[in-house]
Amino acid sequence: MTKHRIGVVGAGRVGAVLAAAFRAAGHEVVAAAGESDASRRRIAELLPGVRTAKPTDVARASDLLLLTVPDDMLSNVVTMLVASGAVREGQLVVHTSGRHGLAVLEPARAAGATTIAMHPAMTFTGTEVDLPRLSGCVFGVTADDADRALTEALVADLGGRPMWVPESRRTLYHAGLAHGANHLVTLVAEAMEILSAAGAEDPAATLRPLLTAALDNALEDGDAALTGPIVRGDVETVRAHLADLVATAPQTLPSYVAMARATLDRAVTDGRLLPIRAAKMLRVLQAAEAGTRAGAEHR
Repeated sequence: MTKHRIGVVGAGRVGAVLAAAFRAAGHEVVAAAGESDASRRRIAELLPGVRTAKPTDVARASDLLLLTVPDDMLSNVVTMLVASGAVREGQLVVHTSGRHGLAVLEPARAAGATTIAMHPAMTFTGTEVDLPRLSGCVFGVTADDADRALTEALVADLGGRPMWVPESRRTLYHAGLAHGANHLVTLVAEAMEILSAAGAEDPAATLRPLLTAALDNALEDGDAALTGPIVRGDVETVRAHLADLVATAPQTLPSYVAMARATLDRAVTDGRLLPIRAAKMLRVLQAAEAGTRAGAEHR
């Protein structure tokens, strides 16, 4: 496999870690761009000896340009680098956005560069802790057929596994990841708030074994892993939950109701809850929703 001279634009949590992983695989990281104090600290810690430079200088110094900027900035960064002449024929330009595919890199392709979309399906801390986590990590990749082997080799250098995502499905792919991971964080944080209100001194320790088992079961069995009052049809238990949340942790009520309704739909669809019981549960949830809306209108 050809070893590259890599430049990274956007030394955030993802960029600095991936650059360090490429370096460990034998590639040379020649320069990195990062304007914030946090980015410069990551460069110093994860990429010692790598010079910090402006994005255009980073692009000119590299034959593999790694763009790890936020999704909404990516198009402008690509356009700016191409307009400045920093992207050239024969260069490899790779971005790590989950949402975007190859279209956002069209200016670079028009300038003669090879373009690849390569998104790691993992959450990053921006520290050395992330490096071993890359082993076995799935990368959502989009590339031309002619660049398939090159793309797979780059992912392998990072210790990952490729998942080929059609250009038209990039946003859907990213939505699935965000819904599962980002919303999970919000859900867990709210659950800890509720347990704290109930008197738990260490809500994380209380939840950890339950959530670990629930996640493993859900990933293995899908809807069959559902347990709890919704799937059992325990209407009065849910009614009591809602009353206590209103009184003690009202900020968590909208998400509780939304997730309860989604859970109810899935329990009915797979036949685990009788429609008559589900209808009664739905009325309880709708009443809670109506109360929430009325409270919001009076604030």
